[in-house]
Amino acid sequence: MAGLALTPTMMSATPIFNDKDISGKEKLALKNVRLETGFEYEEGEIIATKTDLFYIEIENGKITKISPNQPNAKAIDAKGFLMLPAFKDMHIHLDKTFYGDKWQAVRKRTGGVKGMIALEQKMMPELLKNSTFKAEKMIELLHSKGTSFARSHVNIEPTSQLHSLKNVQKALDNKKKTFGAELVAFPQHGVFYTDSVPYLKEAAKMDIDFIGGVDPFTIDGAIEKTIDFTVQLALDNKKGIDIHLHESGDSGLKTVEYLIEKVNENPSLKGKTYLSHCFVLGKLDKTKQEEIAEKLGHAEIGIVSTIPFGSLIMPIPTLYKYNVKVLTGNDSIVDHWNTFGTGSVLQKANLMAQLYGQSTEFLLSRSLRLATGNVLPLDDKGNQQWPKVGDNADLAFLNASCSAEAVSRISNVESLIHQGSVVF
Repeated sequence: MAGLALTPTMMSATPIFNDKDISGKEKLALKNVRLETGFEYEEGEIIATKTDLFYIEIENGKITKISPNQPNAKAIDAKGFLMLPAFKDMHIHLDKTFYGDKWQAVRKRTGGVKGMIALEQKMMPELLKNSTFKAEKMIELLHSKGTSFARSHVNIEPTSQLHSLKNVQKALDNKKKTFGAELVAFPQHGVFYTDSVPYLKEAAKMDIDFIGGVDPFTIDGAIEKTIDFTVQLALDNKKGIDIHLHESGDSGLKTVEYLIEKVNENPSLKGKTYLSHCFVLGKLDKTKQEEIAEKLGHAEIGIVSTIPFGSLIMPIPTLYKYNVKVLTGNDSIVDHWNTFGTGSVLQKANLMAQLYGQSTEFLLSRSLRLATGNVLPLDDKGNQQWPKVGDNADLAFLNASCSAEAVSRISNVESLIHQGSVVF
């Protein structure tokens, strides 16, 4: 049906789940779950998203049944809220934040990135004292915004050594029933600028997923040496790669091109390599953007963008054109780098839609992919492709009539399920 039998945006927001519903249960049954079923057309244009109400069962972390709604069933009432894939924050720093502690805004910076490294060298010992607690508070913030999975960079450098990593791992272990993550061993203070090599080698043998990096030319003064080390460490330990690249001039472009070359030489890194930020793409002329996007797509190197705005607008539509995987994240949330992080990747999808004029029903619905890690309920032709029986039960319930409205209005998240476990 195109309209709503229940209009959740007009209902008072009350939690779907309560302790009586879920106490001691490994299996969940839900009724009145709103799912998207197709597009509505008028003179060839998509003007609305069709939805209907369904009955869903969940067991052992998976969706086990999807059937027409059973309004009289003995089941948890989802109240007509829209069920979407739980969100994913694919670039965040859970290990260093003021969130959960005393409020602090960003202070005046001096000395560029190297000045910030000097600041971190002073700050990290104090930040580490309660970083596990603050990481847990950040996870709870992400929960409230519908996110149950993140890719977190964790400082690996001579000041923090492996303490930052271990503290975040403790937080993740404490939250393992309601939150999943992959970790990046991140040499924030440079690979060689400060001698992070021994700590990176040790971290690579631990429970991490990616070898990170940051501005090889600006920080380490050597693009090829730094990239070669990073690539070899990833290969030796069967890890992926995720490199922060803020450089927007020739050194940024050379770094991108050299990484593409190394990934093509080592095909096992295809689909496992990412460039975070990669601001240089926003500085290239259109022809060069197309060329680099095509090469990134061929090498299966993804871009993790925090969706900057102002004078720098990233060529995200061009990246999509060449099948480059684009992800997003909040990056910093209330720390010494940034005061304005909200914890919402749905807000990032909204910002992208605004920046690129994606204001139609169809384009807004496509923008949701940024928040969900590229999972969409409907394909481009309006065929339902999510959820399916057997899918992981990572689910967000929003006070919205459809994906397009959720993106446009940054709709409120009413409930969240992670791998079949109710978060709230």
